[in-house]
Amino acid sequence: MTEVVILGAGNVAFHLFKAFSKAKNIKVTQVYNHRDESLEYFSKFTETSTEIRNLKSGDFYILALKDDVIPEIAQDLKSKNGIVLHTSGAVSLNSLECLTNLGVFYPLQTFSKNKAVDFSEIPVCIEANSIENLERIKALASAITRDIREINSEQRKALHLAAVFVNNFSNHLYSIGAEICKTNQVDFSILKPLIKETASKMESLSPKDAQTGPALRNDQKTIETHLKLLSKKDKDIYSLLTQSIQDFHGKKL
Repeated sequence: MTEVVILGAGNVAFHLFKAFSKAKNIKVTQVYNHRDESLEYFSKFTETSTEIRNLKSGDFYILALKDDVIPEIAQDLKSKNGIVLHTSGAVSLNSLECLTNLGVFYPLQTFSKNKAVDFSEIPVCIEANSIENLERIKALASAITRDIREINSEQRKALHLAAVFVNNFSNHLYSIGAEICKTNQVDFSILKPLIKETASKMESLSPKDAQTGPALRNDQKTIETHLKLLSKKDKDIYSLLTQSIQDFHGKKL
């Protein structure tokens, strides 16, 4: 039985806990967080702790924590024999260099506690400081996903940046679209089939080939009409994105 200790109680920790709890031959023996109230859910199923010094022994210690505390927490785990993994897309493997056995376990997905995910479909990007540790991490990942990628720190940073564009930024644009709908008394749900179709196009088309809209067509009349409807803040975003689309596709205003 592979024993896993999870440090963190946020969205990533929550979904990793659920995935490992369902996996064969994996046991989450403990969850750590500095705030006791954040451990309420986990305490129903396993041991919890708010003290690093009280961490149990484990085969893996998974740091599902804020990026800026990873090096500090790593220092507190120097006496542990298990492999210490962080789950960050933007932090290098070297952030754990004070340790003997270290690696990265980065699930490339957006997580919310109130939205279930099929972890078996989620790409997990792994990296390690030795071939032996890499194989052990690969075995751990295979217990919860079919999609395992060996990605180095520089590639992972670039991948995380790309993910911010396709997920975080696009979601913010959904929020702007929702506000426009609300202001004009239109139900945002009418846009959901469009959102789904746009995403599904990526199964058969490149993003470049899937691009449509007034910016691509250089439809100045429509662009001007849209700009008149927007606040100064949203007008700036619209203009910047319109220009970016036209520059990318070699169009001219």
